[in-house]
Amino acid sequence: MIGALARLVKIEHSVFALPFAYIGLFVAAGGWPGWRPFVLLTVAMVAMRSYAMAVNRLADVRYDRINPRTAGRELVTGEVGFRAAWAFTAGSAVVFVASCAGLNTLCLALAPVALVWGALYSLTKRFTWLCHFVLGSVLGLAPIAGWLAVRPEFALPALLFGCGVTCWVAGFDVLYACQDVDFDRSQGLHSIPAKFGVGTALALAAFAHVDAALFYLLAGYAAGLSWVYYVFWGVCSAVLLVEHRLISEHDLSRINVAFFTLNGIIAALLGVGTLLAVFLR
Repeated sequence: MIGALARLVKIEHSVFALPFAYIGLFVAAGGWPGWRPFVLLTVAMVAMRSYAMAVNRLADVRYDRINPRTAGRELVTGEVGFRAAWAFTAGSAVVFVASCAGLNTLCLALAPVALVWGALYSLTKRFTWLCHFVLGSVLGLAPIAGWLAVRPEFALPALLFGCGVTCWVAGFDVLYACQDVDFDRSQGLHSIPAKFGVGTALALAAFAHVDAALFYLLAGYAAGLSWVYYVFWGVCSAVLLVEHRLISEHDLSRINVAFFTLNGIIAALLGVGTLLAVFLR
């Protein structure tokens, strides 16, 4: 059951958010933040992502049943029951709030807001094609959360990193949604590909990723990071370019490489580059 729940929420995809939470944490601390905030932030991030993903699976199960691409998901096949999924969702929320309480009072006060926002994405597909940016903004909370974990105040570097993550995630979510353009239209679901077509969607995803690269550049400057960060930023920008070269309007066969592999590399590289810049400053 544990393995099935882990597959249900794609626990391995925590790699997309955790590096950015650590970016906020280490930049705010100016170095090693200590074990307590590091561990509590890690637990909070994994719990929050698991909660949001479980809500998404529960909300979308009626669509997953009739979409050939998602018909093998655990709630559809019965490998995970609804009662277990709801219990897991509630448990993840409790762990998240408890972790926030262990950090500071501001994190605790903002925890309910984060839970509501994290669940909202699953509903936005019903009424707006801007759903990709709502999802992006959920993950965009990661560097802000990392910053607040050690410095309970909002600051420009964290906000710029958050904007970068928002545009980055929105861009690759648009790419991923291109697979379901016909299904989304048939079910009345909203997405940029369903609204504007795959060709325009690919162009808008590229524009979002250009914005992401610019926000990351500005964030590094606002944080006073050293030249090491900009080397890694340049490599990540090049990887984003490769990501868009892999996909075309008439060939989406390499979408998994573009979505999972390359974006995991980007998150890891930017995280490593930031940490090196902080410690070598």
